[in-house]
Amino acid sequence: MKNILVPVGLSESSVTTALLQYTIDLAKELGGKVYAVQVFKELPRAGSLPEVNKTLKDITATDIEEKLESLDRKGVEVVALPLEGDLLESIPKFNLEHAIDLIVLGSETGDFKDPYFLGETSGSLVKKTEIPVLIIPPSYSFSSIKNVLMAVKSGIVKKKNALAPIKEILSTFDAEIKLLQVKTAEYLPEDSEFQNDLGEIVSSYKSSENATLFQGVLEHLNESHPDLIAVFRRKRGFFAKLWEENTVLKKDFESRVPLLVLRGAD
Repeated sequence: MKNILVPVGLSESSVTTALLQYTIDLAKELGGKVYAVQVFKELPRAGSLPEVNKTLKDITATDIEEKLESLDRKGVEVVALPLEGDLLESIPKFNLEHAIDLIVLGSETGDFKDPYFLGETSGSLVKKTEIPVLIIPPSYSFSSIKNVLMAVKSGIVKKKNALAPIKEILSTFDAEIKLLQVKTAEYLPEDSEFQNDLGEIVSSYKSSENATLFQGVLEHLNESHPDLIAVFRRKRGFFAKLWEENTVLKKDFESRVPLLVLRGAD
């Protein structure tokens, strides 16, 4: 994961600062570069407006740099990247040219009065992008990843390189992965088959029967004490239902450890 992208300005200042520092710390371990992204709205091009738009871009770049000033970059290359327009449209375009390996997002504030785990923009990114997404709890400090809990419904992984991010994490941190297969009402006999790529990286296996994938995760969370939870974004099943709306409510799902959403497995 050499190119890591983190949108800034989606949350309050203290949360953004913690998210940026986490991303830099992670990139340091992975040997990656960080793109700190903030969008600006370009004005319609007419007359002298192109010069105005250049100014808006420069102002946005300065704003990003100010957010980075208080951080320890630890020798990591951090690029302040102002992007024009809508974040959901700008990131895929940038990805085509620079091959982003990971997007790091912050979940919403930990204030119990805030009902959302992911807001409109963050939820839309997780729902629509094909890039792996790492969701970090508010003000979460980076620490070494030693135990990973991967929750799946099926052992079949069809997308090419879907496991590449988790393989790199396991290798970098010398981590172990516990596989939890959650058998829901939609469970099929073929779901019990596991592809070699997945089987080779698993240290232990357990299955449970639950109504949803995340009910299974929450049931086994205290038992596993993971440093990271990993799931697949699938077209069917709980993730599809969870993101029918772009926002995600805490009553539906909330994680106090980082959540890695891998490319769809089907």
